[in-house]
Amino acid sequence: MKYIVCKFNTFGFSVAQKPFGATYVWSSIINTLQTQVEVKKRRHHLKRHNDCFVGSEAVDVIYSHLTQNKFFGDVDIPRAKVVRVCQALMDYKVFEAVQTRVFGKDKKPAFEDSSCSLYRFTTIPNQDSQLGHENKGTSPSRFSDALFKSSDIKSDSLEDLWENLSLKPTNSPHVSTRLSPQVINEVWQEETIGRLLQLVDLPFLDSLLKQQEVVPKAPQSKRQPDMVNTSNYLDRGILRAYGDSQEDEWISAAIDCLEYLPDQMVVDISRNFPEQPDRTDLVKELLFGAIGKYYSTREPLLNHLSDVHNGIAELLVNGKTEIALEATQLFLKLLDSQNREEFRRLLYFMAVAADPSEFKLQEESDNRMVVKRVFSKAIVNNKNLSKGKTDLLVLFLMDHQKDVFKIPGTLHKIVSVKLLAIQKGRDPNKDTGYIYCQRIDGREYSSSIQKKTKDQLLSLLKTIDEDSKLSAKEKKKLLGQFHKSHPDIFIEYFGDSF
Repeated sequence: MKYIVCKFNTFGFSVAQKPFGATYVWSSIINTLQTQVEVKKRRHHLKRHNDCFVGSEAVDVIYSHLTQNKFFGDVDIPRAKVVRVCQALMDYKVFEAVQTRVFGKDKKPAFEDSSCSLYRFTTIPNQDSQLGHENKGTSPSRFSDALFKSSDIKSDSLEDLWENLSLKPTNSPHVSTRLSPQVINEVWQEETIGRLLQLVDLPFLDSLLKQQEVVPKAPQSKRQPDMVNTSNYLDRGILRAYGDSQEDEWISAAIDCLEYLPDQMVVDISRNFPEQPDRTDLVKELLFGAIGKYYSTREPLLNHLSDVHNGIAELLVNGKTEIALEATQLFLKLLDSQNREEFRRLLYFMAVAADPSEFKLQEESDNRMVVKRVFSKAIVNNKNLSKGKTDLLVLFLMDHQKDVFKIPGTLHKIVSVKLLAIQKGRDPNKDTGYIYCQRIDGREYSSSIQKKTKDQLLSLLKTIDEDSKLSAKEKKKLLGQFHKSHPDIFIEYFGDSF
């Protein structure tokens, strides 16, 4: 792969030379978070909120930034410590939780490393700052001056937090180069596949190699109604408004899924809507039927890398749940952004609808089994995967829907090490975090072959000697053949007295 390193003017920075080194690190973190985390309209607690980001993605961005820039040297930073950094940023009003009142009472918000927790910046960087970050390498301290003044963030308190986290900024963090987005994306793709190969046994690599060859497409917008057809547009708007007005997680999750349905299906839902909107049982029956009908004919969302399905299912069969979860996280990381978001919404709806305390989908069946049966083919439709393994995989995804979209900490570390190597002009494949084969010289190779061969021959000779099932005649014959072929090994085992 050809890597392109984009240079920009260095800041001439050294924490030892700055009176408030910790402040610089914090401002760098804030700048990175505000320019890299995905901010968009999201749903939270049954309402839609603009300009929000997800807690787990904030942790991903900050973790990658800290490890890549080596602010604390080669110290291994646990994810839990990054969560505490996010908590500090929220305490200092860099961002806030979307909802900070619980049951009508004020409550100090606790930052959550979750794909369901939403946050919003209290200060949005202006356009010039963002352009400077992309094109000129603007110093983070310039960007965050206003933040620190408005937030009353004191340098000594920042230093105290690093000490409480057992982290200490080094004298020379690496901030002199910046990699192009294309290089960063390629490294993420390569290392995700590499780590996945470490966890899952694949009979063939064709599907992974094809996946690596695919050029990532630009994110596409969700299915939009035909603006010429005002009726379709209004139907979607009415259903969305109805969902926003309902304090019902089930209906809220279902309405979110409707954005991916064709216009005609949305029109049919609107036309057949119950005359009594308070009859939520009829509303849920209508919505579940429509969503189930659409996904019964849709191409499976996880149709990529079909060989991986069986590998993850095997891990689940063998009780290796934690490894299966990490493999699933890597697997979903390879999804394009549009399918990933659609699958996230569908999986969330499935998890809510499968709750036994929710609306009874079918009188004679458990909700969980109904949801699995209706949506299994929309997720995985692999002919090489048995029905039992398919069911196991789908249920596993439902049960872990809050965690499967997180990025594993192991992958973060591997990517950070490789990106840093590229930045410094070193061989990026020297320390990849995993080894499939190791180069050795001819002498070492020859010595290794001789030793392993000798060990196996001694083991074979011992087996013949100690096998009580062999008759004396058969044993004598085998030992004679062995002595004739490998006299040195024979003498080493029995000695000269045999």
